[in-house]
Amino acid sequence: MINAARHYYAFDIAPVFWDKLLIHADDGKLKSIDHVKDEINRGSDELVDWINGSFIDSFVPCDDALVLAKYAEIMVWSQSHVQYSPSAKAEFAQFDLADSWLVAYAAVYHYVVVTHEEYNSTIRRRIPIPNVCDAFNVQYLNTFAMLRYLRVRLG
Repeated sequence: MINAARHYYAFDIAPVFWDKLLIHADDGKLKSIDHVKDEINRGSDELVDWINGSFIDSFVPCDDALVLAKYAEIMVWSQSHVQYSPSAKAEFAQFDLADSWLVAYAAVYHYVVVTHEEYNSTIRRRIPIPNVCDAFNVQYLNTFAMLRYLRVRLG
């Protein structure tokens, strides 16, 4: 949502995109997690207003025992993985960042993660979401593939 709002689907040029997200959220096909909401709320733009108004009921908490256990498993994996630099591991382990929580929630409840990050088998400077998804057998796709899967037409 953050990249979409600030770049290719800005509210002033693609309001239909945001309307379609709400339709699929209302249908239960699209949701996000509380940690994403927290990250977005650190800003002060139209996306903040939109999530706290229109999309607020589509955020789910990550505080149940299954998600917490999977989060811990992901943290152990990330910290023991020799590929990533110490700074990448430290960044990924920040409790208030959503990446690891997204994968944990998706792994437990069999959801698909939507991200524009790409899998990178040699990266050292950060831990991309698709790398974590791959390690934990979580499906992922980008926004455009999500729109196609949901059969969303913006025109």
